[in-house]
Amino acid sequence: MNPKVDFYFDKEKKWQKEIEQLRTIALDCGLEEELKWGCPCYTFTGNNIVLIHVFKEYCAYLFFKGALLNDANGILIQQTENVQSARQIRFTNVREIVKMEKMLKAYIYEAIEVERAGLKVKLKNTSDFKIPEELQNKLEKNAALKKAFNALTPGRQRGYIFYFSQPKQSKTRESRIEKYIPQILNGKGLSD
Repeated sequence: MNPKVDFYFDKEKKWQKEIEQLRTIALDCGLEEELKWGCPCYTFTGNNIVLIHVFKEYCAYLFFKGALLNDANGILIQQTENVQSARQIRFTNVREIVKMEKMLKAYIYEAIEVERAGLKVKLKNTSDFKIPEELQNKLEKNAALKKAFNALTPGRQRGYIFYFSQPKQSKTRESRIEKYIPQILNGKGLSD
């Protein structure tokens, strides 16, 4: 147990028993406990294996390379269609965690083997994602915007593409794009 991580378990009221059980399971598998992104993260030789995080309706294990795991039990969840690598296992009570302990350890051990083997998730290129028509039109009409957008890191480009694609109405997509043009021109990502 890493004392730097204790605060996470002390502050969480709703899911305290559940995340303490998840912590015990991860540590029983010989993983190192660290604090990353404000959450308990469990690593093997410095590589991220699984993270514990909480939401309003559930708490979860997040396997960083979950897409590579053999999900024989069908319990891994892809959070959204745009998540390429990570997969969650969600929990709503401590009893189900205790009942699944052996299975959860098997998933952790498999994730460790994925790291040992050096396996990587084949990620889509930014060019594989469809650029919303409204953004494409702006890029074609404004050379400075196109140059600035293309100069962004692939992750920042994807962030904008996903964000601009979400609304159903073209008018809303258009207003989002307009709002962020100055930020794109300044070389900033969506949340910079």
